[in-house]
Amino acid sequence: MTKHNSDIISGIVSYFAKSKITPLIIVVSLILGVFAVMNLPREEEPQISVPMFDVFVAYPGANSREVEQRIVNLGERKFWEIPGVEYVYSTTESEGALFIIRFKVGENVEKSLIKLYTKVYSNLDFLPQGATQPFIKVRSIDDVPILTLTFHAKDKDPVLLRRTVANVQNIVNAIPDVSETHITGGRKRQFQVFFDEEKLKARLMNPLEIGQLIRAANVKQNAGHLESVSELEEVEANSFFRTKSDLEHLVVGVSAGSVVTMKDIASVVDGPDEEECATEIFFGPASKAKDKGPFDAVTLSISKRKGANAAHLSEVVLHTVKELPAATLPQDIEMTVTRDYGETAKEKSDELLFHMAIAVFGVSVLIAWSLGRRESGVVAIAIPMTLALTLATFYFLGFTLNRITLFALIFSIGILVDDPIVDVENIVRHFRMPGNRERSKTAVAVEAVGEVGNPTIL
Repeated sequence: MTKHNSDIISGIVSYFAKSKITPLIIVVSLILGVFAVMNLPREEEPQISVPMFDVFVAYPGANSREVEQRIVNLGERKFWEIPGVEYVYSTTESEGALFIIRFKVGENVEKSLIKLYTKVYSNLDFLPQGATQPFIKVRSIDDVPILTLTFHAKDKDPVLLRRTVANVQNIVNAIPDVSETHITGGRKRQFQVFFDEEKLKARLMNPLEIGQLIRAANVKQNAGHLESVSELEEVEANSFFRTKSDLEHLVVGVSAGSVVTMKDIASVVDGPDEEECATEIFFGPASKAKDKGPFDAVTLSISKRKGANAAHLSEVVLHTVKELPAATLPQDIEMTVTRDYGETAKEKSDELLFHMAIAVFGVSVLIAWSLGRRESGVVAIAIPMTLALTLATFYFLGFTLNRITLFALIFSIGILVDDPIVDVENIVRHFRMPGNRERSKTAVAVEAVGEVGNPTIL
C-alpha cells in the first residue's frame, strides 16, 4: 500500500516538474489569495449555527409558585419533546415565565424554529385560563452588537439627548448590512396623567375606562371620503396627541349634562418618563478630556446581518455618523466609540497575515543559509501559495475570518512551514548522494519527494 501511494505521489510530482503550467498555477493561486484577503468578511465572533429561542408567557395576577406549577413544569416537559433540543432553561417570576430553548450545535435555525412553533401552538389548550399566548423571539450570535456609540453632553436634557440619538439611529438603520439597533439610556418624552380622586367620584368615572379611551383616541386611521366636492377626497382621523393641550381637551364623558374633558378630572404632565435604567460615561486618567465625568449618556448599539463584513460595516457607520450635519448631531454632543468589534477583528487578521509573512521570510532566510538560494525559493513560493488557496477556499465556502478560523490558520502555519522544509531537505540530500550526481535532477527530485510523501501528507 505504501509503495502504491509513493508511486502515485511520484507520478504527480513528475508531471508538475515537467509541465509548463506550474508557474501559471502559482500566479493564479496568489491572485486568488489576494482577492480573498481583500473580500473575506472579518468579524469577532464565529459564524456557528446554534439555534436559540426565548419564549415569554405572561400570567397576570399569578404569583411565582402558581406560574411554576401551571406553566413552567408543563412547558419544560413539552419543550424536551422537540427533537434536537439540548438545553431548556426557565425563569419564574410573578405574572410570567421565560423559557430559553437551545438546540444542538449545527441544527438548522429555520427548521428548529418551525419545530418550536409547531410544539407551542399545538399545546395552547394546556395553558391555564388567563395566561397570554406565548411570544417567541429568535436569538443568534449576530445579535451581539459589533459597534456601540456613546453620546454625552454637559448639562444636556436627557430627553433631548435621547431624541438626538434616535435621529442618528434612523440614519444608521438605512445603512446596508445593519441588522438591528438599540438605544440605552436617556429619557423618553411621555404624557403622565394624574387623576383627582374626588373629581372622579363626583362624576362617577372609572380610571380604567378612561385609560382605554385614551389609547383608543391616540390613533390615526382612515375616516372615509368626501363626495360633496367636485372630486373625491380621502379623510383621515389624525388624533395622535402631540401636545399637552391635545390631551387636556380630550372629551372623556358627560356628567350632569355637561361635557367632561381630561383637564376637568386630572392634571397632565408633559415630561420625561420614569428612569428605569441609566447610562453614564466617565474617562480614566489616561484620557485627554479635561472633565473626567461622570456624564449622563445614551448608547446606540449596532448589530450586523449574518455574513456581513464587520470591519467594513463599522467603518461605514463611523464615517456616516461623523459626517452628520450639526442640525442632526449638534457639536456640543460628544461621541465615544465604546465597542468596535470590526476594528479588533481587522487588527487580529492583519496581525495574523503579518506574522505569516514573517514566518515565510524567516524560514526562507534559514533555508537559504543552510541549503541554498534555489531551495529557499521553493519554500518561499510553496507556503504563500498554500495559504492563498486556503483563504480562497474560505471565501468560496462562505467562511469568515474570526477568532476560530484565525486560530486554525495560526495552528496550521507550523505544518505549512514543516512540509516544504522536509521535501526540500530530502531533495538536497539526494542531490548530494554520490550515486545521484550523474542522474537527471528531475528524476532524483521525484524520488526524494516520493520517499517522504506519505508522512508529509499525514
